[in-house]
Amino acid sequence: MARILFLTQVLPFPLDSGAKIRQYHMLQHLAKGHQVDLFSFVRDDNLPEHVAALRQIVDQVYTVPIKRSLGRNGRALIKSFWAGLPMVIARDEDREMHALLQRHIPEMRPDIIHADQVSMAQYGLFALAAADRKPKAILDMHNAMYLVLERLACDEKNPGKRWVWRREARAMARYEALVCRAYDAVFTVTHEDRLYLADLYGGKEREGFMARSAAIPISVDPAQTALVGHRDGPPTILHLGTMFWPPNSNGVLWFARQVLPLIHTQMPEVRFVVVGKNPPAQVEALGEDPRIQVTGYVPDPLPYLEQADAFIVPLHAAGGMRVKILDAWLWGLPIIATSIGAEGIWVKNEENIMI
Repeated sequence: MARILFLTQVLPFPLDSGAKIRQYHMLQHLAKGHQVDLFSFVRDDNLPEHVAALRQIVDQVYTVPIKRSLGRNGRALIKSFWAGLPMVIARDEDREMHALLQRHIPEMRPDIIHADQVSMAQYGLFALAAADRKPKAILDMHNAMYLVLERLACDEKNPGKRWVWRREARAMARYEALVCRAYDAVFTVTHEDRLYLADLYGGKEREGFMARSAAIPISVDPAQTALVGHRDGPPTILHLGTMFWPPNSNGVLWFARQVLPLIHTQMPEVRFVVVGKNPPAQVEALGEDPRIQVTGYVPDPLPYLEQADAFIVPLHAAGGMRVKILDAWLWGLPIIATSIGAEGIWVKNEENIMI
């Protein structure tokens, strides 16, 4: 039995995002044969019962409140330019998490350090340096984040914002190459992302990365999800996803502005429903059209699923795989996606999805 120190940037419960689903089931699997200690950042909407649910699986759960403010973002921006770091990495440097790890690692003496997503790579390396014996270090990248940022830059019309995204993409590519090099093994969600990360290297180093990396897809269990019924009402198109994630909000804005008007010329009664946490102001403003509903976060999406005639994934920038497509299959909903939205999943156009 190994002792595993598992690091996450989001508390992996409740299971309301693809990242949480992956983390939760990874923890569940590892805890069957090993001792697992979870170190995670938490947010204001993480409740004590969420932590308690995870304590039913792993041995210990240690949490640190994540810090977000305009002042912190400003300092992170300055540091990112000074140190050549991606801004999101500089923003999430946290002394309290460092102190928590420093306090517990000597007594834990972990055999394996598992850092989940690129945001936690710095803490995995810190834990590695703090250990008195050298554990094995695993980095679960989920996806090639530099590619997501590159795609956001290509999709951005504002020259200033496009420059910022491109700068972040270059900084992230350097950072991802650096941290992947420092870990004993690297996981991704899809084989495509594994190849995108391999492209950060050349020659023998690329071969070495491929040898110590693996794609582990996110999976779902059809036995645990029932088909949804359908309630009568006007034709409804549904988008479900975290709205503070720029690829999701940008995709919704593109669909509402470029695609939905074409649909309304033929079917003016069609409704568009956007369900997801923390929609930005531009997405909120879509609700001024009486045929568009922006709900924000809902604890149970079932009523909206029952109204849906089509489920859309209108992404122009993404990485990894969209668990929402797997879920929509289980729910029995017709899915329409962009090619990038469906990337990483074995789909058959016009058979189980429309691209």
